[in-house]
Amino acid sequence: MEFTLEVVLVPVTDVDRAKEFYRDKVGFRVDHDTRIDERFRIVQLTPPGSGCSVVIGEGIPLPGGRTLEPGSYQGLQLVVGDIEAAHAELVARGLDVTEPEQVAPGDGGTFMYFSDPDGNGWAVQEWTRRASQPLHALLAEQARERAERGDGTD
Repeated sequence: MEFTLEVVLVPVTDVDRAKEFYRDKVGFRVDHDTRIDERFRIVQLTPPGSGCSVVIGEGIPLPGGRTLEPGSYQGLQLVVGDIEAAHAELVARGLDVTEPEQVAPGDGGTFMYFSDPDGNGWAVQEWTRRASQPLHALLAEQARERAERGDGTD
């Protein structure tokens, strides 16, 4: 059985401000903005090319009546094929993003960082292989290789 990660709740204090930030500064697509009633609103946004979306909102119920603290998420990560081009695009959109920094040698070792207005922290990782081989294609190739070997391991 496959389990796909498709939605991550991101806690924010002001839904309209966060929607504008993720749409205009980061370039996420607004999938929907739905108000269920006066207490419950969901906005789903998806990064270009991603199979996983983020959801921001008001009154989103959590198990056990728990709440998420705005600004408490750190380490959310986006992956791009060309970090210099991504940096230029984000800066042109007005995003306050760090300069790309190589933290490890080889492909996958260069990062830049930004935070949303509430302080939720994001990393952007360069993985040049993504430019020619999107994640879904890579995962399909790995699954075929496992099937050919006759095992369920990588």
